[in-house]
Amino acid sequence: MNALRAAGGVLTIVGTGLPWATFVLNGGPYPAKATLEFFTEPFGVVGYRLHLLVFGVLAVVFALVAVPGRDRILRALGVGVVAVSVVNGLWIAVEGGGLGAVTMSEGDVAFGAPVALAGGILILAARAAGEPVPQWRWRLGPWWERLVLLGVFVLLLILVSALLTSGGQSGAANGYAGAVFLSFLAAAGAGIGALHASGLLSWVGELSERHRGFGVGVLLLCALALPLTDAGTEYWMTVAANIGVYAATAIGLNIVVGLAGLLDLGYVAFLGIGAFVAANLSGAAASGIGIELPFPLVMVISAVVAGIFGAIVGSPTLRVRGDYLAIVTLAFGEIFVRAAQNDIGGLTGGSNAIPGVPPLSMFGQGFDDQLVVGEVRLPPGVLYYVLIVLVVAGAMLVFANLKDSRLGRAWIAIREDEDAARAMGVRTGPIKILAFLAGAVLAGLAGACFAHKTATVSYESFRFIESVTLLAAVILGGMGTVPGAVLGASILFVLPEKLREFSDYRLLLFGIALILIMRFRPQGLVSDAHRRAELAPDAEPATVVLPVVTAKVAP
Repeated sequence: MNALRAAGGVLTIVGTGLPWATFVLNGGPYPAKATLEFFTEPFGVVGYRLHLLVFGVLAVVFALVAVPGRDRILRALGVGVVAVSVVNGLWIAVEGGGLGAVTMSEGDVAFGAPVALAGGILILAARAAGEPVPQWRWRLGPWWERLVLLGVFVLLLILVSALLTSGGQSGAANGYAGAVFLSFLAAAGAGIGALHASGLLSWVGELSERHRGFGVGVLLLCALALPLTDAGTEYWMTVAANIGVYAATAIGLNIVVGLAGLLDLGYVAFLGIGAFVAANLSGAAASGIGIELPFPLVMVISAVVAGIFGAIVGSPTLRVRGDYLAIVTLAFGEIFVRAAQNDIGGLTGGSNAIPGVPPLSMFGQGFDDQLVVGEVRLPPGVLYYVLIVLVVAGAMLVFANLKDSRLGRAWIAIREDEDAARAMGVRTGPIKILAFLAGAVLAGLAGACFAHKTATVSYESFRFIESVTLLAAVILGGMGTVPGAVLGASILFVLPEKLREFSDYRLLLFGIALILIMRFRPQGLVSDAHRRAELAPDAEPATVVLPVVTAKVAP
């Protein structure tokens, strides 16, 4: 069996060097010019061929060397090889029409994709059903562990930058951006799967728990450093700012759904309330109030007003639950949209919306203007991105503290069994209202940022489909977890942007991706202990604890 896996790795390496197309693209036989690439060409092998080469070499090594978790690692590598081969092979077949034994004018034969695919299938011969996952217990000393965390987060920043910039800003720019993105996404997913199978990701997670303050600080700095990477363009700063707004909103929804277990189908209305309040209090041209307050005060008022409405909407939860609660919240969302559309009270602008919300400025620097720091020129809109990153960080801090508090434990008790929680003395009614209030406050803060970033607030931005998207972000990322909502919102907004090349098929591909994630990761991408226990497969093997390795650093 190991010889078969090694042969699969060798076939993958061979397929990397063979031609993959029978037509000329960008001045050379594909992929001799490595058209589908996102790296520069340091060693002559770039893009998806570099991914396949690395996976093939690793497959040969792990097939010949016995290490803990070897079968699971090989399975992840095999999945990556198959996925990368299929994505690029299908793109070539559809766009260029030339896979198989067809001779080009230079005499080359396009055997690359079939050979690499066969190699991936042989690597998948690894059977990992009963193999335990290794659990590392390395102790490297506090400063060395912090250094490891720093390196991991820097690599994560590089990965995110490469993911965003793979293929350009949009698929319409070069005709193959979607294939580049999907190929890189498949390779990154396989790499992360192999690291998880080796037990290293779990070890890094333990390091982050032991040094939580340091890890949060470095992660925040890495997020703020994103504009300094290749993704620091006006286009991606706008996309990232929008992701941040919805991520902060999704964190609030995670309190309601993930912690308290209350299904809210009209939650986006609180984002709209915060946005309309901010638009009316910020001196917008079409405002029905006509006053202009400082932005920090606007944020506070928006959060308070949204929280009041959250408490009002949460009041019916004293008597309804489950599907009936979902209908009540759905009705509230529809009432808000209709009221905003009809411009009740002259505060929403009706069909004309509220345009002309003035951009933010600080110390004479407009948030929409280009920022110059010494010799560094940052793209326009970067200050909005920084503001929203700080808002998201604050929302994550609030969520983490609430989850670990007595109130958070009461919410979790209500989610698991409301009757049992009431029998144990939990005042379920007021506590459920507090869940709606806390979630609405976070949505109101995000709405204030949303109003100034978009400069126009319209009821069309807060329809029912937006509530469904937020709910999908919470479930996809992992209910009840701090980074889950952020990761879910990022995926739900980055995937459609990167799949624009596929035009009418992009939503189909997007839906298929969500189905696959929920099929193979029902507990969410970042799950907590309760969700893992409930939704993990019954045959999930126990972990193997490896020997403790301790390294001390001399003072």
